[in-house]
Amino acid sequence: MSWKIFMATFWLVFLAELGDKTQLAVMLQSAVHGRWIVFLAASLALVLSTLLGVYLGGLISKLVSERLIHGIGGALFLVFGVLMLVSVFKPGPDVGAVIQAAEKVPAAETPEN
Repeated sequence: MSWKIFMATFWLVFLAELGDKTQLAVMLQSAVHGRWIVFLAASLALVLSTLLGVYLGGLISKLVSERLIHGIGGALFLVFGVLMLVSVFKPGPDVGAVIQAAEKVPAAETPEN
């Protein structure tokens, strides 16, 4: 077993999962329900999700060359980076106008939870 690959994968997944929606959902579930049942269910879900990813990755590696996989991954990384930059510099709604419009809504028309 390659400990270098093991540790790189462990830290990559561990850091990527910190503070994401899954962790927040698990925290909410464990606040309401038993901790052990939530831990076991979430652990099994992550194991099955990872198993699916590893299986599909193995299939892809048999169909496509490693060089092409790296090229597609790099291209997607660049595309997502450009899309994020475009969204940052794209003009959005004027915050002041949104607040003024919200203040004009009568209290009776405000949706209730």
